[in-house]
Amino acid sequence: MSTTNVSEDFKVKDLSLADWGRKEIILAENEMPGLMALRKKYGNSKPLKGARIAGSLHMTIQTAVLMETLVDLGAEVRWASCNIFSTQDHAAA
Repeated sequence: MSTTNVSEDFKVKDLSLADWGRKEIILAENEMPGLMALRKKYGNSKPLKGARIAGSLHMTIQTAVLMETLVDLGAEVRWASCNIFSTQDHAAA
C-alpha cells in the first residue's frame, strides 16, 4: 500500500496494536488474490479518484484489506465498525 497523509480523525482504543495488525494485513493479502489483482491492474490509474466511500462492516483484518484496496484505487474512505463485539482491535489500529 502506498503511504498517504492520514488525518488524526479517528478513534482507536489501542494504537500500540498497529504493528501486529499490519503483519496480519500482509498475511491476509496473500489470501485475497482478487483484491490484490485489482490493486495491481488498476492501482496506477486510480479509477476511484474522487469517489467518497463510507462503509460499516465487521472491523476485521479482511475488512482492512478491502479498505486499503479502495484507497489504493483512489477513493476517500471512511469506515465504522458495525459490531463492537466482532471488532479485531489490531485491525482497527
